[in-house]
Amino acid sequence: MVRTPLTPEEHRRGERLGALLREARGGRSMVAVAASAGISAETLRKIETGRAPTPAFFTVAALAAALGLSMDELLTRCVPEPAPVPLTLSGPPGALPLTA
Repeated sequence: MVRTPLTPEEHRRGERLGALLREARGGRSMVAVAASAGISAETLRKIETGRAPTPAFFTVAALAAALGLSMDELLTRCVPEPAPVPLTLSGPPGALPLTA
């Protein structure tokens, strides 16, 4: 099975997730948090460092529960806001520009 390469945005999203999990872990050891989530410390290490930018949903859910984070919080903090749509004042081709 050939896996589609990740986009740069998917890599950045994985890095944001890793940073958020690392921040939420605080002073707790990686081993303790991983054990609480039912995953290996190596898996947590890969997620936190961005080497596993697209972890399985249930892995993320287990980590969120172990760290006291809501899935909503993870979503809002890991997914960037959409780029603003530029406002254009021009109309259809040939229309006169708007003036103040």
